[in-house]
Amino acid sequence: MVVATVCNHKGGTGKTTSALGLAAALGLSGRRVLLVDLDPQAFLSRTLGTKDPDARHSSLALFDEETRLGALRAQPMSGFDLLPAHGRLTRRMRRLSKPTDVFWVKETLAQGRSEATSEYDVLLFDTAAAVTVYSLNALVASDHAVIPVTPEYQPVVGAEQTYQTTQTVQSRLNPGLAEPHFLLTQVDGRKRAHKRYRRYLREQYGECVLQSVIRTSSALARTPEDGTTVFDYAPQARGARDYANAADEWVARVEAARSEREPAPPEVTSSPGEARSAGDDAPAASYSAAARASLAGSPD
Repeated sequence: MVVATVCNHKGGTGKTTSALGLAAALGLSGRRVLLVDLDPQAFLSRTLGTKDPDARHSSLALFDEETRLGALRAQPMSGFDLLPAHGRLTRRMRRLSKPTDVFWVKETLAQGRSEATSEYDVLLFDTAAAVTVYSLNALVASDHAVIPVTPEYQPVVGAEQTYQTTQTVQSRLNPGLAEPHFLLTQVDGRKRAHKRYRRYLREQYGECVLQSVIRTSSALARTPEDGTTVFDYAPQARGARDYANAADEWVARVEAARSEREPAPPEVTSSPGEARSAGDDAPAASYSAAARASLAGSPD
């Protein structure tokens, strides 16, 4: 199971929209996805129509030592499951003041890792636009991070601060956290500033910047509050196509990084009769032809 955090210390960068778009796109590709809302403001949960969840089956339960991951009942959405935020997250945060309190989520996941792995392929955290004990918990528990960033001055500053936070977490708390990926959002190719900051990010961070970008899209600005995503109400919009492409690229990057870290298996010599076809171990295509066809069309 891949665990990743979607984060940026600066608000208004499309962070929650990106968490939702990536989760929906990954679900469309056939992966089993759990999206966890760790933002006390619960904007993601409200966007999906969840306002008063049961505390026992919300992200609040991740900070209860009695919680067993397999006992949590996530809410089914369109292509993924949601573990919503609860209103008591703010109150609980005031009590999470010890240095070791950044390990709550990591330990909860570790205790139920086998159960979670059998049920999900990807776990995504959506976090607040700030450095909080919850965002640190998410990064400490994650293998990867995605930093959505609009190519403008303040969002880029926030993204760079977020990058530094991931480096601190990696060096001090979670050695398994990989280099984060920047996802450019709300991109307007006509703006000179956008071109300048896109070039700056690619020059400074190289391969950490995804080639796929999320362009401005009226479809992404909608908040239907009924559990649907852009893939449901506007599957042909460029916002849907952009998140599908970004999810494809991100998964390819994650799988490539995993292959580099894992040692190559020993070479086994077999007779022609024992040899398997090359297709037996080939990875499944990220999107079926039918799914890709549903995303084809003119931009919104």
